[in-house]
Amino acid sequence: MEYRELGRSGMRVSEVGFGAWAIGGDAWGPVEDTDSVAAMERALDDDMDVLNMSIGSTYQWPQYPTAQAATRLVNSGMVVVASAGNSGGTGMYSTGAPSVGEKVIAVASFDNTHVQQSLFTISPDDEPIGYNPASGSPSPPTSGSEPLARTGTASSTDDACAALPADSLDGYVALIRRGGCFFHTKALNAQNAGATGVVLYNNAAGGLNATVAGTPAITIPVVGISDVGGELIDARLAGGPVELTWTSQTGSFPNPSGGLISGFSSYGMSPDLQLKPDIGAPGGAIYSTYPLERGGYATISGTSMSSPHVAGAAALLLQSAPGTPSQAVGRILQNSAQPKPWSLAPGFGLLDHAHRQGAGMLRIDDAVTAATRIEPGKLSLGESEAGPSTYTLELENNGDAAVTYQLSSVNAISTGANTFSRTFNFSNASVAFGTDSLTLQAGASASVGVTITPATGPIGGQYGGYLVFTPDDGSATLRVPFAGYVGDYQARQVLAPTPNGFPWLAQLDGGSYFNRPDGATYSMVGNDIPFFLIHFDHQSRRVRMDVVDADSGKSWHRAFETEYFGRNSGANSFFAFSWDGVTTTGKTKAFVVPDGDYVVKLSVLKALGDDDNAAHWEQWESPVITIARP
Repeated sequence: MEYRELGRSGMRVSEVGFGAWAIGGDAWGPVEDTDSVAAMERALDDDMDVLNMSIGSTYQWPQYPTAQAATRLVNSGMVVVASAGNSGGTGMYSTGAPSVGEKVIAVASFDNTHVQQSLFTISPDDEPIGYNPASGSPSPPTSGSEPLARTGTASSTDDACAALPADSLDGYVALIRRGGCFFHTKALNAQNAGATGVVLYNNAAGGLNATVAGTPAITIPVVGISDVGGELIDARLAGGPVELTWTSQTGSFPNPSGGLISGFSSYGMSPDLQLKPDIGAPGGAIYSTYPLERGGYATISGTSMSSPHVAGAAALLLQSAPGTPSQAVGRILQNSAQPKPWSLAPGFGLLDHAHRQGAGMLRIDDAVTAATRIEPGKLSLGESEAGPSTYTLELENNGDAAVTYQLSSVNAISTGANTFSRTFNFSNASVAFGTDSLTLQAGASASVGVTITPATGPIGGQYGGYLVFTPDDGSATLRVPFAGYVGDYQARQVLAPTPNGFPWLAQLDGGSYFNRPDGATYSMVGNDIPFFLIHFDHQSRRVRMDVVDADSGKSWHRAFETEYFGRNSGANSFFAFSWDGVTTTGKTKAFVVPDGDYVVKLSVLKALGDDDNAAHWEQWESPVITIARP
């Protein structure tokens, strides 16, 4: 509802053929669900074996139309792979549809190990420095040399935040460290001091993507570079003059966050507490084809880039093992994936969240060569109030030699209860196997029981980890990810308080909503109708609004009802529901509510809640609504 991407492709593996279906007029605009489903139907009609869907509708349920359609494609024999979403910055439960579909392979993004960038060189040895052009400034030149000058040092915290001496940078490209003020401020101060360009460098590990848009406009080229590149230039300037030479070349530069989960990659789990995403692949800083009118090639990021990696891997797997059932492909890829360290502290030796990286980084080589397969490929533990849960794993050795596995487990970092303000914790979940080791003869199968005792905190958070099967023959280690919810899921508040005090009865005036806590009168003409501003802190199973006479309590039926509703994107954001004075009973009969005084009763059923359990519902009653038509 609040996030969509565009991208699509299909593969016909046996014929090594490709298909593509355009589902949006503007290559960067929203995609209608009806168009997506129509394209999925075409893929089925065209007998595709693998379908990639680099699209998404964020914060949705497996019951969302595209997720349901995608699962049906899998049931029809097609492998469906979809981007998990780029909403990691909005917190938990941000994975989108169709990837939340029960049988869809939802793909997270890991950062590329290298970044392809435009470059300039610096004297005296023509050392290449990769850069990202800043938005809001002219394009950098592709030739010519200019001297560099620094306005601070590699330890400056507010470099170029104050006005610089007039003409102090005449004829120079200014080197400026990030921090202390807006990029526009830094660039404008350099421009006013006569600089011919600006090189901004990061004050933290990694490259820099900056925007210098603002008033007055920046009229000189501005680029962003990494902390390493900036500190190198700063050190050379400390020793004497340095000249910058612009080029038309690109180069590959190491990415400090390479191999770690991308900062934008969405968190799970799905609203029905299924472990999502399922697996990850490179999606951050991918050098790829681009619309010709925009240059033909570009370095871009998103789970729209990681999803095709997994779709291609699925095609290779099917090529190596024809006849593999569509529903088995995902778990085979999960078995051999490699979980990666926690991106916020990779040196701590802790694994990133299972409910963000899924099984981990795709390893198609190990997926193809692994003789043993484990089913299921993941364990979704649900809420923990019932205590420990026991599962049976099935292992099958399709190789020609016996192999013995040592069984162990490792916890991943868990997350706290707050949807939007992410907090991180150590998990104390524990795992007990029915045996410490397991020997599988060639061609043999075996079962092993595993009991997982859930983490005890934080209540309302998510925890997870990995069951690890280490072989004695040097083949790939196999894993099964698990994830669960700490506590009673139905204790989670949907209508959580916000600074604005939602829900509101509101009036729309001049394009803005105004709270009417003491009630309001509406003419029901144009936009002079009741609006209800509601913040949804979490996804909900059912939402309905009933209209009741404020004096007699007589029911005037239902103004609104929907199922499987998504959450808001931010802690203070809201959905605006309007009511035109019409109510319904069932799906056919409609009533125009007469003039008078009414209240609207909002009822929200929590995720996975029981219709008949009053404790699973949240309620709110509006102030009095007076309908007075002219």
